Amino acid sequence: MTTRRVPTLLASALTAVALVAAGCSSDAATEPAATEAANTTTASPAAGSVAEVTVPDAFTALTMIPIGNPPLPFKGTDGKYHVAYDLQLTNATKVPASVDKIDVVDGADPTTVIASFSAAELVDPDCVFGDCNRLRDLPAGYVDTAQIPPQESRVLFIDYTFDSLDQAPKVVLHHLYGTGAASPAFGEPGPIDYLTTPVAFSTRTVPVIAPPVRGENWVALNGCCEPGFPHRSSVMSVNGKLNNSQRFAIDWKRTNDQGEFFAGDKNHNESYVDYGAEILAVANATVVSVLDGMDANAPGVLPASNPELASKLTVENVDGNHVVLDLGGGVYAMYAHMISGSVTVKPGDKVTEGQVLGKLGNTGNANASHLHFQLMDGPSLLEADSLPYELKGFDYAGQVPPQRIADADDFLSGTFVDTADLSPEPRRGELPLNLAVVDFP
Repeated sequence: MTTRRVPTLLASALTAVALVAAGCSSDAATEPAATEAANTTTASPAAGSVAEVTVPDAFTALTMIPIGNPPLPFKGTDGKYHVAYDLQLTNATKVPASVDKIDVVDGADPTTVIASFSAAELVDPDCVFGDCNRLRDLPAGYVDTAQIPPQESRVLFIDYTFDSLDQAPKVVLHHLYGTGAASPAFGEPGPIDYLTTPVAFSTRTVPVIAPPVRGENWVALNGCCEPGFPHRSSVMSVNGKLNNSQRFAIDWKRTNDQGEFFAGDKNHNESYVDYGAEILAVANATVVSVLDGMDANAPGVLPASNPELASKLTVENVDGNHVVLDLGGGVYAMYAHMISGSVTVKPGDKVTEGQVLGKLGNTGNANASHLHFQLMDGPSLLEADSLPYELKGFDYAGQVPPQRIADADDFLSGTFVDTADLSPEPRRGELPLNLAVVDFP
């Protein structure tokens, strides 16, 4: 199998591809999971509306089931409205199957193609990062072929955009093209071509929050939505199901005015620009859970990659010292990897927007200082489903070239931001996308 190197800041203890969130079982989700139906689908009951789409009955060699709750469109720093969700594909026959192309189509008019994913976008062994390798082994490992052996499963990462929310349908279908058993009696693979798996968009309100940190030159590492970067592809098996609590998580890391993540001795946490930065409550909230007391890691060493250190990682401490807040309305915020002893709150505390919760550190499964931040629909860092969000206000300054991250060493040495080329401009009601450079008030 082809080996792909991802900088170890982007790796995790439990999935090997992302800084995994950890925790105990969650409360019931606030919104029912999107499920495959034989003939109809129903939009989110929580939204108070119903939309039905008829899917022709057909034998489907490859089944396709959504992972997580109905997707919620949100606005990104590219000015577009993004939709991101995951599907589990299973070859439910004794005949090999393959996926050649998948079209996302309007549920009300299947002739209208919203997004199309070619074979090269599904599997490309030569692609290391970016918009590629959307089809993965379970739970999210790279594969070298789009073939799915009999009675095996894959994960498919789906992302597409609209210029306006008015363009988004209520429900989409998925048009699958490939090879496989055309009927239960077929013993050899042949062409397959069918519509399947209605997915209704959620109409819940996108959470709008304040920034979790302040200051200039913050980089949104591992942000949405390309599957070549964590956390987008951090699917894992939790409590008897596949889940991705980190789909919209960001690893916030700060550079100096020279575009460097550290200055001085790279082996000292204190040399990193963001180390010790104040971490802030993004809204008025109630503290749900806290972990403190974990010692700092040495920079450049990912615990999950070190046998001695990996043995000490658990689902409770993989995120290091952390805080979970209940923002109300079924929305929870998680902050990870804080400095030991810096956490200022305890469970049950009421906090106000902008209140300091602790200091940014390098604890848990991390090889450099950063703030792992995410919103989710429950208090469990593992079982909750990831929620997109938008920030009240910030300045969008530019982007880090993806190749610089792909080429980075384990210390993130070098220059990542050409600060002279940055042009900060005010933004409001957007989510910084992967590798965006932003300034916070």
